[in-house]
Amino acid sequence: MSDKMCLNCGRTSQEIPLLTIDYRDETYHLCPQCLPVMIHKPQNLAGKLPGAENFSAADHEH
Repeated sequence: MSDKMCLNCGRTSQEIPLLTIDYRDETYHLCPQCLPVMIHKPQNLAGKLPGAENFSAADHEH
């Protein structure tokens, strides 16, 4: 069995906990440190997650 990897940084489940994301009937993994990329700059996942270039960032302020 191969290790699951963060789709953004490539770290494995042996290195860091991973979150599971189901999208378009596929399963992807993202580490907690890369989760802000998914929320704030999802277009940065283009080429790593199908269609990410069409995602919009969350519309909120901190």
